Amino acid sequence: MLSIHEQLAAISNSLRAFSLKLTGNNADADDLYQDTALRIMANADKYREGTNFKAWAVTIMRNIFINNYRKKVRRGTILDQTPNNYYINSGDVSVSNEGETNSSYKELLKMVSSLPEEFKRPFWMAYKGYKYDEIAEELNAPLGTIKSRIFFARRKLRTMYETANLERA
Repeated sequence: MLSIHEQLAAISNSLRAFSLKLTGNNADADDLYQDTALRIMANADKYREGTNFKAWAVTIMRNIFINNYRKKVRRGTILDQTPNNYYINSGDVSVSNEGETNSSYKELLKMVSSLPEEFKRPFWMAYKGYKYDEIAEELNAPLGTIKSRIFFARRKLRTMYETANLERA
């Protein structure tokens, strides 16, 4: 049987191509490949002989990519890969929308604050970018319970928002 290093070397070109497909640029693709190779070597003891090594490696790479993307979203980091940084440079023009006039941010905060604590805390954590399983672990509650609490919080907020808009009309 080939060692982890030999198997990694055998699929290196495929992994590099996949990382480029995921990231869209060479620098990020190289970083993703290196992170993946490091994770594969660090977790070599978890690889089971007879398992498809390439599928295992691709899964690790995809998970690293997804986790890195979520971290960037949480931090508010946006990569603009358009020509001339179109999206970054287009921020000079602001357009107001109906949402700014119908309900202010303070009103929305007030609505969220009026939710029962069992709904409010999971909702805020989801709003801040935490994954459902992270919320469940933090609040020491089953995953299904967390999902339903967030669902019901959103539904209650939607009803409160619609009621507030009807009262204004």
